[in-house]
Amino acid sequence: MGPALLLGLLLSRAGDLMALPSSDCVMAEQLCLSDSTCNATYRTLENCALAKTRLLSLDHDSRVRCLNAELDLGNSSLLHCKCHRRMKRQEHCLRIFWTVHSSMTDGYFNLETSPYENPANEEHWKTDYNKLAALVSGSQLAGDATNPCLRATHVCNLSKKCFRLRTDYASICTKGAGSEDVCDRRKCHRGLRNFFEKVPEDFTKTILFCPCQDELCGERRRKTIVPDCSFQYNTKPNCLWLLDSCLEDHICKSRLADFQQNCQPVDMSPDGCFLHNHAACLQAYMGMIGTPMTPNYVSNSSVEVSLWCTCENSGNQKEKCDQLLGMFESNKCLENTIWSQMHLKQMALERQEDFLYSSSLSFQGDSASTSLSSAMSQVAEGKTHGDSYKQSSMPMASSVFSGAATSWPSLALFLPLLLSPQ
Repeated sequence: MGPALLLGLLLSRAGDLMALPSSDCVMAEQLCLSDSTCNATYRTLENCALAKTRLLSLDHDSRVRCLNAELDLGNSSLLHCKCHRRMKRQEHCLRIFWTVHSSMTDGYFNLETSPYENPANEEHWKTDYNKLAALVSGSQLAGDATNPCLRATHVCNLSKKCFRLRTDYASICTKGAGSEDVCDRRKCHRGLRNFFEKVPEDFTKTILFCPCQDELCGERRRKTIVPDCSFQYNTKPNCLWLLDSCLEDHICKSRLADFQQNCQPVDMSPDGCFLHNHAACLQAYMGMIGTPMTPNYVSNSSVEVSLWCTCENSGNQKEKCDQLLGMFESNKCLENTIWSQMHLKQMALERQEDFLYSSSLSFQGDSASTSLSSAMSQVAEGKTHGDSYKQSSMPMASSVFSGAATSWPSLALFLPLLLSPQ
């Protein structure tokens, strides 16, 4: 074997090995289809996945053939590929993943691994959240200091992307909310997914997990996802019906697998989590919002979360149903993760207020308010240039998205009255 050929083989093998842990499933599929052997194996797996989707029972030989096809992929990058939460062809990528791993979906609670890349390996945005939050905290926009959810809303309104995507789903979900004949739940869910996928987590986590001290704040937090459309039905369905709906949808099934993996509870762990990764669990929980298994807070005075379903009339599947509901209602890992996030935000708010109070002591006369007004006007103009007409002409909506009144005309553009309690 010549040196050039040997070097080529080594580089090829090294490239395959490096691609295994982080290969994009869409790219891995293209590579597989270009190889005749891999192509034939993949087509077999597609037929196996199609049979499962159509709930067709496979005979023993067919099941063996499907399992062998999965094993035949060996160390192929297709077998080890992953998807990204914010990729453009996410649904296609997830379909490829579940085609290759169709054996993982046998029965309930057997989604063995998440199709998503580890959050630690994903790129995180650099945002100006802290700057905007500081401006809001030092202004009349902060409103009542006991309502951090209201403050989080104002910070979101100062971000062009957060404001736009939040307004989008609010508009969709409030149209006919509370009436199943009018509310378009599928579009509402899609709008929520867009918001939680495309808006930086600095904004979404602060809105969804704001630390409340009273029920008024708690109501705003509970209504963040417009539950009348996205969460509740006229009557509570059986939880296993929700699960069946979820498993038929590639996105929901993937989010459920991600949630099971990253929020898996364990009794002997101090934080209650098997993986000890609160950030991954929090992201996995937010990923469930906008799916048929959308969770939410159970009341205005509690941080407990649940699904909108019941395990009554579950027959001989009562244990499975209780297990599913318990993943949200009695999950120590999830509970501790949410509490930890709210505690961190509360501490951040207190530090911010202490800093602003200390800073104000060094100012004399009206110079502080004048400087702050000037700074906020500059931020507002920079953020909204080119969109001022569109935002100022936004129709007022109802429910929890409304903001406190302000006397600053330069910031009126950012305060659409979205969803205030009636």
